[in-house]
Amino acid sequence: MKIFIICSVRNATNEYKVKLEKYVKFLEEDGYEVHLPHRDTNQDETGLNICQQNKNAIIESDEVHLFYNSNSQGTHFDLGVSFAANKKIKIIENEKFDSGKSFARMIQEWENRA
Repeated sequence: MKIFIICSVRNATNEYKVKLEKYVKFLEEDGYEVHLPHRDTNQDETGLNICQQNKNAIIESDEVHLFYNSNSQGTHFDLGVSFAANKKIKIIENEKFDSGKSFARMIQEWENRA
């Protein structure tokens, strides 16, 4: 099974990247094929080319795993592609939300839909 990791890249700290890489290592040791953007997407490309690479990897994936950060524009882009492609989503980290409408609540509803 192929998994795409949706996460922050541009402002990611080394600590955050280590956390992501540990999660990916766990998946890969279980036999999953994983696309981790800061590792597997050419970050030296233009923004458009980065989005194209991620779009292609998302479409080729069986599901997406999400480390949600509402401040990450790339996260929202990748979520939009995933939603349009009707991908199964698994939330690894989410932000707290209250009873009102929010993106964090929507992705929880999306995950529960499956």
